[in-house]
Amino acid sequence: MSNASGVGGHTKGFGATLRTDNWWIGPAFTAGAFATWLLYYFWAAFQNVYYSAGPYVSPFYILVERSEPGELASNHFLLPLPGLPAFIPASPALLLGAMPGMFRMTCYYYRKAYYRAFFGTPPGCAVGPVPQADYRGETFLLIFQNLHRYTLYIAIALLPILWYEALQSFYWPGKGAGVGVGSILLLVNAVLLTSYTFGCHAWRHLVGGRLNCFSCDGGAEASYQAWTAMSWLNGRHQEFAWASLWTILLCDVYIRLFSMGLIPDINTWEGVSKMGGH
Repeated sequence: MSNASGVGGHTKGFGATLRTDNWWIGPAFTAGAFATWLLYYFWAAFQNVYYSAGPYVSPFYILVERSEPGELASNHFLLPLPGLPAFIPASPALLLGAMPGMFRMTCYYYRKAYYRAFFGTPPGCAVGPVPQADYRGETFLLIFQNLHRYTLYIAIALLPILWYEALQSFYWPGKGAGVGVGSILLLVNAVLLTSYTFGCHAWRHLVGGRLNCFSCDGGAEASYQAWTAMSWLNGRHQEFAWASLWTILLCDVYIRLFSMGLIPDINTWEGVSKMGGH
């Protein structure tokens, strides 16, 4: 940081700053957490196996026909979606992950997080950014970020499916209704993903932010009530973004280990169930 020079009360040069705190811990943690999550996701997607067990199915594989432990996931979906051609080796989890993935990638909070963590633009408040003489904001290559308002509709469309899978996990075919650790995890995951999605800035604008008057008529007043509720979620958007990201992974890890027979599932159907790995 010896190349730093005073500019408008700040310092010039990548990582240069007058701050005396450990400002780098935040972006370093963010980069490590994101990288860990992505590595696991791609590993799990290409495994294409051990994604369902008993009444549970991993959030990575919603819409996919369930298989027995050890059997590869098929390219056929539960809903009338186009299946993947047989010559494509990719897992259906990659196709399904790309849809909410675009929503998260273009999310206002995540943009701030990974711009700083991976691209240093800037790595922290009042910290010198990566030299970018031709930086044009979210234009040119970054113009795709404007798709966020449209990817929101995809994320909302997936929520009923996530809730269906979560509620379905309370019914084990052949054993009836019950509650298991996996059921609770999937339910919590659905709640957090719903909170994250409806805390989105674009959704908050749609339900009330676009109005100039909240008391003009009954419809405007209803929009105000919705806007107020969404504002509560929006104020905690960062927390829901992180929590929902990791509950997705936790659900997959739990169901994977249960499917492999490596851990038991405590439930009301049998007390303790342990799937046999193939």
